[in-house]
Amino acid sequence: EHHLTGNMENHTKVTAFMLTGFRSHPGSQLLLSLLFSTMYIITVLGNVCMILIIRMDSKLHTPMYFFLENLSILDICYSSVITPKAALTFSLGRRMISYNGCISQMFFFSLFGTTEAFFLAVVAYDRFTAICNPLLYQIIMNKRLCVCMVVGSYLSGCINCTIQTGCTFSLSFCGPKEINHFFCDVPAVIHASCSDTLVNEIVMLAVCGSIIVGTALVVFISYGYIIITIVQMPSSESRHKAFSTCSSHMLAVSLFFGTVFFMYAQPGATSSPDKSNTVSILYTVVIPMLNPFIYTLRNKEVKGSLKKQLKRK
Repeated sequence: EHHLTGNMENHTKVTAFMLTGFRSHPGSQLLLSLLFSTMYIITVLGNVCMILIIRMDSKLHTPMYFFLENLSILDICYSSVITPKAALTFSLGRRMISYNGCISQMFFFSLFGTTEAFFLAVVAYDRFTAICNPLLYQIIMNKRLCVCMVVGSYLSGCINCTIQTGCTFSLSFCGPKEINHFFCDVPAVIHASCSDTLVNEIVMLAVCGSIIVGTALVVFISYGYIIITIVQMPSSESRHKAFSTCSSHMLAVSLFFGTVFFMYAQPGATSSPDKSNTVSILYTVVIPMLNPFIYTLRNKEVKGSLKKQLKRK
């Protein structure tokens, strides 16, 4: 009886957390702040440009660009949940985040992060259909399927973020409420709890692990088939063209799944916070910034469209 009331009291006491990620390097705070701010500005501008290019050119109103436009919207949201707050934290030293602020940051970050994994699988499946079944492409990737895939990705994100956030904040937090990270990430918050976290770690491993492995399998199997198809193409020019697009996609995707796997899908993911702080910069800040460049700038159609738009101006 007393034990329960003690826990409840602790629950009511915790009104805020302290984000202590990268605090050990006082000299580098301003540099980190500049780095995060710059990357955030590039992310927003790059992705907004991509959305505008796709919207303004009717030639780009195809399934692939529908997905890439949605990926850009997602990347802006995804980055906005983390990066501005982190930049302020480093520059002004405002390391406190309210209990509810922490819940909402975790909720939206998990939502957009999970959705990103599904989106990358959708984009890979779209490219697989285009390259391996070109004649059936229009029939398979019809408007209804495209919309369903995007909505399905967000729904999956919703289910996962509800599970992760619900499980994490059902733990009790007591003592110094420090989170060794620059945002309220699931493993870092679990690590800061004073309850037994074994069940949470198992849930995170099972749910995130199956999502990451599932979506990564779709991606790598799709690209496997794509590469086989490209190798069998008769002309070296068409081989080169297809490879150059796929290689950059593969790089982006490997970076994302590699870092995310390291964070959420291996046992003991909550045990090495310092390493995970550095690694998580990759998928929270760097990848949303690189996506528009990887998916469009190496793309002749988009370059052509850009030139056309600029000439018009």
